[in-house]
Amino acid sequence: MIYSLIRKTAALCALASVFVPAMGQDLIARQAPVDKKMRAVDSVAIQRLLQQESITDESSIEERFQNDLYPNWEEGNINYYGNVELPKDYKIDLRHFCMPTTNRIVTSNYGYRARFRRQHKGLDINAYKGDTIRSAFDGKVRIVDNQPGGYGKVVVIRHTNGLETVYGHLSKHLTTTGSIVKAGTPIGLAGSTGRSTGTHLHFETRLLGEYIDPDKLFDFPNQDVKGDFYVFRGRGRGTLLGRHDGSQHTSSDLAAASSSSEEVSYDSSVSANANSGSSKSQARTRFHKVRKGETLSSIARKHKTTVANLCRINGLSKRSKLRTGQVIKYS
Repeated sequence: MIYSLIRKTAALCALASVFVPAMGQDLIARQAPVDKKMRAVDSVAIQRLLQQESITDESSIEERFQNDLYPNWEEGNINYYGNVELPKDYKIDLRHFCMPTTNRIVTSNYGYRARFRRQHKGLDINAYKGDTIRSAFDGKVRIVDNQPGGYGKVVVIRHTNGLETVYGHLSKHLTTTGSIVKAGTPIGLAGSTGRSTGTHLHFETRLLGEYIDPDKLFDFPNQDVKGDFYVFRGRGRGTLLGRHDGSQHTSSDLAAASSSSEEVSYDSSVSANANSGSSKSQARTRFHKVRKGETLSSIARKHKTTVANLCRINGLSKRSKLRTGQVIKYS
């Protein structure tokens, strides 16, 4: 009798070990379609939110355009401004930026090229074919074109801060005319199309068709802008405004610069000579942005001053540790 009861109990345990997992699996199976439906609902909701955010971003960018600065919109000609009157001065906001390429080596500077007997109106930055090129600021794409005898595959973007940027010699366009782009939006791939001797990005910055040396605004070796604002003061001249409290300039640093920021002169040599009679007597505060490995001694040697002077005008001690990206006065 006892043995019979033991055998029945063992048989029931065996059946339970089979059916309980099966029941659990059935329960999971019944729940699976619900999970899939929930994932589908979540996915749709997320997509709708992204679309709404995109529409909001585009509307915001459109609203921030400087409609009073540019006379019209032309999609077929890069240099169509003619004899438009330039503003006496115009403050360009350089915050909220993105470097157009992660490459750091400038292979050809802005200025006159004796070899070709012509003006080079931008910077050439080393790049590899297929490297992603991005919009420097928020804006709207004005031109997407192919000019075999010049820029090659080119993109021109008008930005909300008043600048227009030109990206030349691309291998492929990744945007279309009239598209709203944010800082960092991919707009093309690097190449060597048009009048080019090798793969690179030709990058220009302009205001109402007037060329501005990109080196006055962008620091490609350090992948940064050189200040928060640049005040355009006419052909070849401008003033850089930036924080000088030791804070770093990065693409995520969106704090507003004080309207009383001291000025750093980036006037061209031509304008400096032209105004030498009236401006030599006006002392200007100058700044240095600390690079990796630099010390007070090396900075003092570079700017022909002393460590004691740097410490005095910046409130530092000789033992102060400098941070990469820190901005200090040197005169």
